[in-house]
Parts: sequence; C-alpha cells; structure tokens
Amino acid sequence: MAEKPKALKLFSTGRIALTIIIGLAAATYLVVRNFDSENFKQIEWNWDSTFWICIAVICMAVRDLAYMVRIRILTDYKLSWKQSFDTIMLWEFASAITPSIVGGSGVAIYILNKEGVKVGRSTAVVLVSALLDELFYILMVPMIILAVGYQDLFPVQLQKEIFGVTLGTQGIFLVGYFFIVMLTSFISYAIFFRPRGFKWILLQIFRLPILRRWRHDASDTGDDIMVTSAELRGKKFSFWAKSFMATFFSWTARYWVVNFLILAVITVDDHLLIYARQLVMWVIMLISPTPGSTGVAELAFSGFLKDFIPIGLAGAMALLWRLVSYYPYLFIGAIILPRWLRRTHAPKN
Repeated sequence: MAEKPKALKLFSTGRIALTIIIGLAAATYLVVRNFDSENFKQIEWNWDSTFWICIAVICMAVRDLAYMVRIRILTDYKLSWKQSFDTIMLWEFASAITPSIVGGSGVAIYILNKEGVKVGRSTAVVLVSALLDELFYILMVPMIILAVGYQDLFPVQLQKEIFGVTLGTQGIFLVGYFFIVMLTSFISYAIFFRPRGFKWILLQIFRLPILRRWRHDASDTGDDIMVTSAELRGKKFSFWAKSFMATFFSWTARYWVVNFLILAVITVDDHLLIYARQLVMWVIMLISPTPGSTGVAELAFSGFLKDFIPIGLAGAMALLWRLVSYYPYLFIGAIILPRWLRRTHAPKN
C-alpha cells in the first residue's frame, strides 16, 4: 500500500477529535461560568430571532461562495464549481484543525494540484489568496477606526510577552497589525518587482548560525515567490479587481455573522463597533496555538463582545457563533474527504 501523502496526514481522527474537545470544553466553561437563567428567561424567542439566525447562516454560505468565485478567478476558471466547492471546504477543514498561525496553505496547494492545477499555479493561488485576505484587513482597519474611534476597541486586557516585551491588548493589536502590513508589503514587492532578489536576501539572512537550520525552508519560500511572480506576470486589472471584490464579500459576510446572531437575541445599534471589535479579535485569534483558534476564539468572543449581549449569555452566544461559523467545516470536510480521495487518487488505467 502506498504511503499516505504528508499533506493528508493532517486529517487524522485524533486531530479532529482534539479540536472538537478543546472547543466544546472552552464553550462549556464559558456557558457554566457566566450563564444567567433570569436573563435567559427574559429573551423572547420569536420569528425575528429565527430570521436573524437564518441570515447569519446565509452569510456563511455567501462567504464560501465568494471564496469559490475567487479561486475560480485565480485559477483562470480551470476549476469547475464542484471542484471549487470541494477545494474550499477541504481548505477550511485543514484550517479548522491546525493552529491559526500555521493555517492550511500547504494542504491547499496539494488539493489544488490534485484537482489538476499545476504546482506553480497552485502555489501562486494560495499565496495570492493569503495576500488578498491580508490586504482586506489592512485597508478595513483604518476605515473602521475612523468611523467608530479607537478608545472603545479594547474592552478586555490581555498580556503577552513578545521578544521580551510585555504587551497589553492594544500593544498586541498594534504589533500584529503593523507586522501584517510589513509582511504583506514585503512579499508583494518581492512577487511583483524583485522575486529573485527576495530569494537571495532570504538565503543571506538564513546563513546566520541561529537561523541556519531553516535555510532549506527559506529557499523553498524564495522558490514559491519566484514561481508566483512568473504565474501572475501580465495579469490584467480586471483580474485583480474581481479577485479583491470576491475577497471583500467573503470577509464582510464572515464578520457580519456575529452582528446577525446578536440581533437574534437583542436589538443593537452599534453594528460598526461590533465589526471593529471583531477586527481586533482577529489578531488575537491569529496568534492562537490551538487548532482553528478553538478555545481562544470562544474566550475572545466572550470578552470583546460582552457589552452587546445580555448579561450571563456571552458564553452561550460564543458557542452559537462557533456552531454556525466553525464546526460545520469540521463535519463537511470529514464527509467530503473520503469522496474526494476516491475521485482524485483513483488509479489511472
């Protein structure tokens, strides 16, 4: 029997089970610790509540549809809608069971390649997808801050040591945001202007004794940048405009899921502030060491958005949010994976 590809070893039953256990444990802790039965009884569950939850679910569908549109654009429409659906669901599945800082990029390249996209284009698609996601975030943060102000974005105080310096919530957010800006700018410049020079600089940096052990990985990254640059050279403005619009719709739909879930239990007016606090949450979740930020996401939700939720129900809302926006990918991915393996790994006569 052929050895299981390294990329597919990620989809182990143990890893999936651990992800579910951590998430449910965190959610259960929050629900038990904060639950207020009196406030829960005062919530009037009616057709409006059902309507807003349905809208939240539709937003997740819009998010995935926009991702499917984007991946078709980035592959020059080489993927059918069915292939795009399988690719996005398995990509999200991989992201859901790996730490956020790792993500499912390596698996995504493998999936695209098995769908018939050449390795070079697969690498370019995954790298550009990440850059478009970061670009959306870079542009949206200052726009939302200008709209709602800066002083109300940090309702919880966290502490994390980064390079020997202890930072609070604001510090973590600012460091994370400017790191994303610098990294995105650096990689974009490398892709579009100096791919070969970028690889040379990387190799020089990773000659340092403390970094030498990762020099091979740095070389691979340089190769990816060069391949991506070659694949994207000469793309028209319409290609980038359509790709970014798909990215915009996908992330906007994702963030508005929370707003609609809150509307299911209480009327709120500060929708832009809810949106803004989610932008801050995203940086906190990005540095989470747990698969799919599970556990950390629930805690962050409870802390950052408690001002908009009836007292004692933040934990229950965090669980509802993850049930709508996270756990479905675990189950959909687990259902799709065996069928996808049969379709893409079947022996060729």
